[in-house]
Amino acid sequence: MTDSATPAHQHPALDDFFRATEQLTGPGSPFEVVEEDVRGERMGVFAHRPRSLRDVLVASFAHGDRDAMVFSDGRRITFAELEHQVASVAAYLRDVHGITKGDNVAVCGANSAGWLLSFWACLSMGAVTVAMNGWWTESEMVHALELTAPKALLIDTKRAERLAGVDVGIPMVDLDTGIDTMASYAPDAPIDDAPIDEDEPAILIFTSGTTGRAKAAVLSHRSVIAYGMEQNFIGARAMLMSGRGPSGGPPPVRLAVFPLFHVSGLGATVNAMMTGSTTVWPLGRFDPAAVIDLTLAHGINTWGGTGTHVVRLLEHPDVEKIEPSQLVQVGMGGSATTPDIIRRLEGTFPHLTGTMSTGYGSTETGALVSYAPNWMLVASPDCVGPPLPTVEVRITDPEGEALPEGEEGTIWVRSPLLMNGYWANPEANAEAFAEHRWFNTGDFGRLEGGLLHIASRRRDLIIRGGENIYPFEIENRLDEHPDIEEAAVIGVDHDVLGQEVKAIVVVRPGATISVEQVQQHCAATLASYKVPTHVEIREQPLPRNPSGKVLKNVLAGEGQSNFVEE
Repeated sequence: MTDSATPAHQHPALDDFFRATEQLTGPGSPFEVVEEDVRGERMGVFAHRPRSLRDVLVASFAHGDRDAMVFSDGRRITFAELEHQVASVAAYLRDVHGITKGDNVAVCGANSAGWLLSFWACLSMGAVTVAMNGWWTESEMVHALELTAPKALLIDTKRAERLAGVDVGIPMVDLDTGIDTMASYAPDAPIDDAPIDEDEPAILIFTSGTTGRAKAAVLSHRSVIAYGMEQNFIGARAMLMSGRGPSGGPPPVRLAVFPLFHVSGLGATVNAMMTGSTTVWPLGRFDPAAVIDLTLAHGINTWGGTGTHVVRLLEHPDVEKIEPSQLVQVGMGGSATTPDIIRRLEGTFPHLTGTMSTGYGSTETGALVSYAPNWMLVASPDCVGPPLPTVEVRITDPEGEALPEGEEGTIWVRSPLLMNGYWANPEANAEAFAEHRWFNTGDFGRLEGGLLHIASRRRDLIIRGGENIYPFEIENRLDEHPDIEEAAVIGVDHDVLGQEVKAIVVVRPGATISVEQVQQHCAATLASYKVPTHVEIREQPLPRNPSGKVLKNVLAGEGQSNFVEE
């Protein structure tokens, strides 16, 4: 037996792992990789892939009367019904609002049947879904609409209230009251058959940046399909490594809790359609008792969510009602999978011991770059596995020169999963992409024995319950307060959420400010999850290095300060 002191790149299972990858990606295999042109560059792609998300949708209809989607309000949609309802919604959008191929259509709301049917309707006709963050405030929503210029806004009642009194200049369709009208508008309408190129935009997903203004990452049909293919490959490799063949049984029944405006939520939805899996959707605020009831009522055997979701489920007393063997997999993403969460999971469901794994990626990289099974994590906790098939990774110094194996530097990625670019943002694209479509993740790590190790994610990124928070956006808001001289924002550890936001503010001479006033100031323009939970008010200047940069490691208690003398 290998002990945990043996690094992952020297683990005896590694050779078998790479052999399984070669077997599955070789000529004639289900995940055969070939070289093709992708946006003008030669790179590896899966040979046997759907060519558009509409192809994925149409192929799913073969599952007939199996449930495609089940919702906690009692609504169920089979794969056969999905065909007619999606076609009807598409016909409504086309006839009533003039939506055609290539048009942007904004969707803003909590997870719902309306969201999903609208999403697939847009994809089926070659329109582009603008996936707006349901947590946003009025100003954030208006910015997204101005940036992407959609032809219509499909929005639920709660989010529409935030735009009360705002003239958005486009039709607004209520997703709560209008979805039944749209789904029954033209039940005999056919699915659109206009050609769709796989590199055409499919989804715009927003990602915060160091500028403090949300950017829209353009994910193509190719990108989203490649994500689904990589997920299927991961499962196939695990079965091959375990000596198991395809199960031959029905596809899994999956818990679906990730927000549909996240790449994790949309990607998982597409993968479920590719595999014919049933997804079960809890609606409204996450309630662990209700989710456990759904698990029992609908035979959910695969849980997925952030660490926050999983911890709340494990801590609820009703979890004991679930026969452990019912759950065959628990997957976590969107935030750090901590050793404490893994211990809790394995304590409640011992049969899942050793099954936890991790993936590395971002919205811009199409959600996946690499993947590490449990034994890699045990051997090297900072290991995120080898790059997945079709994905290339390189490590460079600050000047962009490639570094030797084992040296830490910036992680660059190139793959068919990559976003096309940021929507209407040539400056950000020029900064993010290098020649031959290499993308700068901004993250830091090293390659050893073909395995990627993460030294740190983007230096200041805070991940709270699966939500990415960039401190610069909050710091900009704090700087606008007349009584605040300067401010810095950091993440502090939280055993359920992963991290919480902490603001350190320096008050101007002679001024006073309370914790509540700081929080209220932020809440006026920022989504609630970005509002600092912790506020430290001080009179002394923030610690800085000789070049004037705030030393956030010192603020977090990780090092000594080096003040700049004024």
